[in-house]
Amino acid sequence: MSARTCTRNPILYTCRACNVPAIPCRAGPGRQPGPCRAQGRGGHHSQPGILVSTLTLQEARDSSAIENIVTTQDDLYRDEDPADAVGTAVKEVLRYRQALRAGYSRVRETGLLTLNTILDVQQQLECNRAGLRRLPGTALRDAAGNLVYEPPQDANEVRRLMGDLERFIHDDPPFPADPLVKMALVHHQFESIHPFYDGNGRTGRIVNVLYLVKEGLLDIPVLYLSRHIVRTKPDYYRLLQAVREADAWEDWVLYMLDAVAAAASETVATVQAIRRLLQDTKQRIRANYRFYSQDLINNLFNHPYTRVEFAQRELGVSRITATRYLDALAADGVLEKIRVGRNNYYINRPLFALLSAGASPP
Repeated sequence: MSARTCTRNPILYTCRACNVPAIPCRAGPGRQPGPCRAQGRGGHHSQPGILVSTLTLQEARDSSAIENIVTTQDDLYRDEDPADAVGTAVKEVLRYRQALRAGYSRVRETGLLTLNTILDVQQQLECNRAGLRRLPGTALRDAAGNLVYEPPQDANEVRRLMGDLERFIHDDPPFPADPLVKMALVHHQFESIHPFYDGNGRTGRIVNVLYLVKEGLLDIPVLYLSRHIVRTKPDYYRLLQAVREADAWEDWVLYMLDAVAAAASETVATVQAIRRLLQDTKQRIRANYRFYSQDLINNLFNHPYTRVEFAQRELGVSRITATRYLDALAADGVLEKIRVGRNNYYINRPLFALLSAGASPP
């Protein structure tokens, strides 16, 4: 496999032995991704905590589905308290959300997307401290067991390449490309280095979102990018490999720009619909119930499947009072009460429908 040297960025990935493709200097496809940037930021200033709580869980579910970690929407929201999660898949999705939130906090605090942050993200995803690969033998194979790609095998080479990638993320040396184009390059390089024993795909997709946060294109880590990828999964893997085999950078970058554009449009539409529903629900409860409070509204929208324990904790009321509030809302059709095992759940059906619309099937 040939490797091309980028004279503008000579430190980046010209390793013939390890097959990590060189980034071409003229990677931009000539497309103006400005509208994606505007859409990525739109509508996020209302109730950001609610959006982070609900929408990051959707991104976690879809990113995990790419790796065949499949959960239903109902299972996910019923078990969204990690202490109650039973299924392995649900636990993995919840860890993804936790890792995304932790990475987001680090990037917002420091303004940097460092190797240490990426290591922390992967550690939370996989619940281990294995760190970067140190042993040879990692290979990517198709369903028939045929070798598709062999990433760098030498531990020193993996660490060097990740150091190069960290510098590239922070424009050292400067790389004059639109941040969305650069995100596509960063993602491909990360997946080609394949730095971890496990969790590379999901870590790489979290890095996408964190990079957009670092660049100021997202105020909060809410973007349905993985939903588009899971819908076009064969193209995603085909184009990843086409860069390695044929330096097909333009097709890869165009694919990622299309993914961001589609994700931004869908995310904004969902955010706006949630905002309208929240206002309608707020007005309805305020007009009809003396126990209305903003804490109650937050509870109903932070937890599409809420429980008495959640309301008790978040409203600061007794269990009896929390039960009375939720039962009253269920009796009038604001919520739907169901019993699963020993637990009662109060479902915000309109919110659940919005979050489930367009979601990848289980």
